[in-house]
Amino acid sequence: MSSDNSFDWYVVRCFSSHERKVKEFLEREIEEQGLEHKIDEILIPTETVIEIRSGKKKTKEKNFFPGYILVHTRYDEEVNNLIQSAPSCLGFLKAGRSDVIPTPLKQREVDRIIGRVMDNQEAAEKGGVVDIPYKEGDLVKVIDGPFKEFDGTVQEVLPDKLKLRVLVSIFGRKTPVEVDLNQVESTT
Repeated sequence: MSSDNSFDWYVVRCFSSHERKVKEFLEREIEEQGLEHKIDEILIPTETVIEIRSGKKKTKEKNFFPGYILVHTRYDEEVNNLIQSAPSCLGFLKAGRSDVIPTPLKQREVDRIIGRVMDNQEAAEKGGVVDIPYKEGDLVKVIDGPFKEFDGTVQEVLPDKLKLRVLVSIFGRKTPVEVDLNQVESTT
């Protein structure tokens, strides 16, 4: 990353789930057109999450801001034309409809986003961030273990243990039980 003060971070809008395609296109074009002195870096803010679906753990990249990428550049007409020519790209994010030139991000916003990306990279190295598809109050059915076939309500999510505390009705009485995330499925 350049330390040149004439570079600023800008937000570029693109079709959701096309962020990587736009980034790869821009990187190829920057190299082919020799624009490395104008565009320093392209960043897709992502986090690594562990999803538990149908009882299986899957690791995947999840965008913080679907449909947006960040570009560290010296904005000018040539850079704007390159961004506009990228397939699946909608152009620079502008503050208002009448704005012709996009507004760069404030340094504190950039620091917060990059800090979040760095924090997530550290968490991913330690095993990842778990994306738990349940929250308090969700209705679930226990599909495995001693409480199989019981319906209940999520009372508490225990992300550090990858467990849920679920209230199930045993002999007509609400009883909290701890179950693994892969032992339940949503009933909604």
